Amino acid sequence: MQENEGTQDQSQAEPAEPQVAAVIDGSAEQLAAQRDEYLRNWQRAQADYQNLRRRVQSDIDAAVHRSKKGFYSELLLVLDYLDMACASPCTSADAKGLLAGVEMTRGVLLQALEREGVKPIAAQGVFDPAQHEAVERVETSDKPEGTILVVLRRGWTSTQGVLRPAQVKVAAVPSESA
Repeated sequence: MQENEGTQDQSQAEPAEPQVAAVIDGSAEQLAAQRDEYLRNWQRAQADYQNLRRRVQSDIDAAVHRSKKGFYSELLLVLDYLDMACASPCTSADAKGLLAGVEMTRGVLLQALEREGVKPIAAQGVFDPAQHEAVERVETSDKPEGTILVVLRRGWTSTQGVLRPAQVKVAAVPSESA
């Protein structure tokens, strides 16, 4: 009986091989399509992940800049006060010593701001509304219209953009009614 069982096993195995080959051939196209779909999904997921990383990094950079901007504004106000102290006249020896200390403090503060990428806005030449704030228009025929005449308050910029626009007086064409 064992011989019959062995022969039956072989006879059953032989017809199964052509069926398996047909199934494998038929599913090879399905497997290739499934593989291609998985590849596309993986590539899409990779692109989505890279976009997410860029977006998150951009959001982090913007948040850091917003937090630094307030701090820089306060430091720029201190720098304005130091500039006013340096501009005051000194007559006595004590006042000159105090002025030297204020100038040194101002210099150290300027160096610290420059290390952080904070730089003064050039307030000469032509008025630029992106960097300057026109506080007053002065009628004059000596300079072309839009020329910066006087800087009232220095402006500052950082690597992210303008921290504080420069406040300036701008030349205007004289009115003909005068």
